[in-house]
Amino acid sequence: MDATVPLIILGVFFLLVLITLARTVRIIPQARSGVVERLGRYHRTLDPGLALVVPFVDKVRPLIDVREQVVSFPPQPVITEDNLVVGIDTVLYFQVTNAKAATYEIANYIQGVEQLTVTTLRNVVGNLQLEQALTSRDHINAELRGVLDEATGRWGIRVNRVEIKAIDPPASIQDSMEKQMRADREKRATILQAEGLKQSQILTAEGERQSAILKAEGGAQAAVLRADGEAQAIQKVFDAIHAGNPDQKLLAYQYLQMLPQIAQGTANKLWIVPSELGEALKGIGGMLGSGTNTDAGDATPAPPPIPSA
Repeated sequence: MDATVPLIILGVFFLLVLITLARTVRIIPQARSGVVERLGRYHRTLDPGLALVVPFVDKVRPLIDVREQVVSFPPQPVITEDNLVVGIDTVLYFQVTNAKAATYEIANYIQGVEQLTVTTLRNVVGNLQLEQALTSRDHINAELRGVLDEATGRWGIRVNRVEIKAIDPPASIQDSMEKQMRADREKRATILQAEGLKQSQILTAEGERQSAILKAEGGAQAAVLRADGEAQAIQKVFDAIHAGNPDQKLLAYQYLQMLPQIAQGTANKLWIVPSELGEALKGIGGMLGSGTNTDAGDATPAPPPIPSA
């Protein structure tokens, strides 16, 4: 019985030593900070790594995460300058830079940042109309970030970025905006179609104009070439006739040979006999008479009949 008492005392001593060591040696993880209070007052801030504290005298408060944190706030109703209620959903990116200030300057810094964001958002959007609020997200983000960063600086918090996820106007306003956008798209489509039709008609008219000009130029050139060919042919015939030196009898005979061809065709109802026909007949008669006197036994061919009108 007497031997067990020292063992119990020794076990209790070792247990107290272990508890004392456990309360003396603290390991702070990376990206965490610990605030140490000595006898209820702030003493120091523990950095990541191994740290020693005085047991039963120093108290380490819950560790604070110093990484950048993301907080998404529920949609908040905000009234615009034109008295329309819109729901704005925001996301806040912040980081604790001073663990002491985040512990002692505000009881709950996340809730404080949320309420400050809501009030600042209402002040900023309250000075904008609905269309400006829908198209000025960068301006709203910059205003929110500036106000929040200035206000949360004494809390040991740095606001890195504020983003607006959505701005939801009332259902009636959304319906009106959709109708307006649809009308604008239809208007632009009609204008584009009319412009396309106009350009098509202009190009078609220009093509027809160019085609008519080219056809006219081609016809004129063809007529010129045809007239030049006929002129050259006439000139060649004229030169050939003069080169052959024909007498009056040959010309009169050729003239009589062409008369039947002139009379051919159903459209030739009337043709005119030139005054030179009498001289031509005299020449033919003289030629025939000369042939009869020289050779009375030869049969003289009769001249071709003259077609009547």
